[in-house]
Amino acid sequence: MSNKKSSTSFLVQGSILAMASIISRIIGLVYRIPLTAIIGNKGNDYYGCAFEIYNILLIISSYSLPLAVSKLVSADMSLGRKKNVYRILKCALIFGLVSGTIAALILFFGAEFITGTIMKTPYSIFAVKVLVPTLIVVAVLGVMRGFFQGLGTMMPSAVSQILEQIANAIVSVWAAYVLYNYGTKVGAVLGNAENYAAAYGAAGGTLGTGTGAVVGLLFAAFVLLAYLSVFKRQMKRERRAKVDSYSYIFKILFITIIPVLMSTTIYNCNAILDQAIFKNIANLQGYSANDISEWNGIYTGKYKTLINVPISIASALAASSVPALTAAYTNGKKEAVRSQINTAIRFIMVVAFPCAVGMGVLASPILQLLFRDSSELAASMLQLGAVSIVFFSLSTLSNGLLQGINRMREPVKNALIALVLHIGLLVVLMYAFQLNIYAVVYANAFFGLLMCVLNAYSVKKYSGYRQEIRRTFVIPGISALIMGVAVYLSYQLALYLFRVNAIATVFSILIGVIVYAVVLLLLKGLTEEEILKFPKGAALVRLARKMHLLR
Repeated sequence: MSNKKSSTSFLVQGSILAMASIISRIIGLVYRIPLTAIIGNKGNDYYGCAFEIYNILLIISSYSLPLAVSKLVSADMSLGRKKNVYRILKCALIFGLVSGTIAALILFFGAEFITGTIMKTPYSIFAVKVLVPTLIVVAVLGVMRGFFQGLGTMMPSAVSQILEQIANAIVSVWAAYVLYNYGTKVGAVLGNAENYAAAYGAAGGTLGTGTGAVVGLLFAAFVLLAYLSVFKRQMKRERRAKVDSYSYIFKILFITIIPVLMSTTIYNCNAILDQAIFKNIANLQGYSANDISEWNGIYTGKYKTLINVPISIASALAASSVPALTAAYTNGKKEAVRSQINTAIRFIMVVAFPCAVGMGVLASPILQLLFRDSSELAASMLQLGAVSIVFFSLSTLSNGLLQGINRMREPVKNALIALVLHIGLLVVLMYAFQLNIYAVVYANAFFGLLMCVLNAYSVKKYSGYRQEIRRTFVIPGISALIMGVAVYLSYQLALYLFRVNAIATVFSILIGVIVYAVVLLLLKGLTEEEILKFPKGAALVRLARKMHLLR
């Protein structure tokens, strides 16, 4: 019974964080529409380049902090050691401040070399410099989020994430508009209005990122201070509590962070390596700087923005599963560990398959609806790369699962293998097949596939979990394919009747959601017990019963 409660609890908490991630991604997608309209594909190239550089330093300095802190807090809370949890929080905040400051200094002084020499995108330096102080803010914010996640509540992280994205959206669009116009004037004086306008506009976009992070930090700090007054009273009731020394906690924190850091760095550095390799080889192959910038702008500003929306659900579920898995693993509850792994993988596959198929079928209509982009290049990239939604959703989740069962080295080893093979494929596709930006799409999907396979083997090896295939992969896959046919036909019908892409796209998406849900239940892809674990599960079960989809 406790296994079921634990599984249900972490799925509900994961759903809260996933919902916040979806809302944040939707807000991010919405504001990217006017942002792209302002700065264009070239501005998106500068904006995307700045973010890849920022992300690597963020990963190295503080990206692993929330996961590491939640893991340590969860383990001590399961043993009733509240005083030690408080010490972990203090040490982690100091660690975050120091690591964030070091990363900020590296970015500030190394920006010119990184953007110009390595990334071959010198005009992105303005956007990069604006992001410098954000590294410190996000490091401290990450510690606070990790603390609450370790306590088993995702609500503070979820709300702060949404507030952060709202502030980001408002400031990004406003600042991009103001700075784009200013950049036009600067560029007119310097004789390069187009590039300077796009560069300053991209800097306006990154200014919104920093503002959003500050808003998220202020909210998280307010909640933390309010909670600590209660938490300290609970600490006083502890008798003969064993408290670790600060030096020992720093040591454990460091030991916990390093494997997570290595894993996330290797797992995420493929994006910046892709950009650097693509731009350097494309330059050697004689493509114009303008074409390279346009292609990469479409890839980072449109393709990646769209596929990252569903992948964010996996990231949220991975973050929420780690504390629950760590607690179950620490207490030797092997059956609970396997149950939670099964629930997480089943949930994410039910979501990832229809997202991948829907994105592939409606690639051009979605791009036209959101970005007014009817180009064949953008649509082809999305159609060819949509399958990576499944690969990256599963690999992101399995990284978290392995970290939750204390197999921290496995994602590092697997990511390193996948990274080397992925780089080899990218170089071959560019040199031997002249695929330019398509090579990046194929190689990126290949990286996700390799991570899925390698992580699946590791999960089975160290948890004893045996992957169920039919209901986890086959039925959602078949349901998604049937949905894809329905989506295509309903889009064509609606377009013929109304002659408006927006109406046809929204109508076909609604039809797709209904068809997928009905087929999934008819094929017994979800049981009543599994649906009850979802938020509002009882209401969903009642609806399914009325429609005779559950027996």
